[in-house]
Amino acid sequence: MTAPVVVLIGPPGAGKSTVGALLAERLGVGYRDTDADIVTTAGKPIADIFVDEGEPYLRELEREAVRTALEGHDGVLSLGGGAIMDDGTRKLLAGLPVVFLDVQLADAVKRVGLDAPRPLLAVNPRKRWRELMEQRRPLYTEVARAVIDTAERAPGQVVEAILDALELRQAAGDAPQAANREEQA
Repeated sequence: MTAPVVVLIGPPGAGKSTVGALLAERLGVGYRDTDADIVTTAGKPIADIFVDEGEPYLRELEREAVRTALEGHDGVLSLGGGAIMDDGTRKLLAGLPVVFLDVQLADAVKRVGLDAPRPLLAVNPRKRWRELMEQRRPLYTEVARAVIDTAERAPGQVVEAILDALELRQAAGDAPQAANREEQA
């Protein structure tokens, strides 16, 4: 099994897709989104899978998408916001360079709104988002090697924070931090 350079997790609006693509470009590796893999495999949107087959089936598809991605992808991988709800998916992530992109409701709303087709947010989206985060935050932090607060940060700033948190500056082609400090002296 190849290991991804970074796995991004977090709720809707955290910036996983945007940051993931930028991070992959910065590191010179590929980017993969398991939600896109699921849509391709199932031939329909996540919201339709959720409504037609139910949440347990969606979590099975997510687990298989994560397993497949982990077996064949060595770049940046982003997971759907609820993927960590599945115990099997969390076990697959154990020991990997997982980054939890944390976001507050106000920032999530600015980024994606809450009127998008998200089945778990269909009724009273703000209240439901808060409830989901109460359930999910402990699971996100359980599997994450690093937690990055994305509040008030541009995607590029989040990428820089990830590089620092996982000590990936050299992989990104940046000079080691110690060398930078010596040059400035």
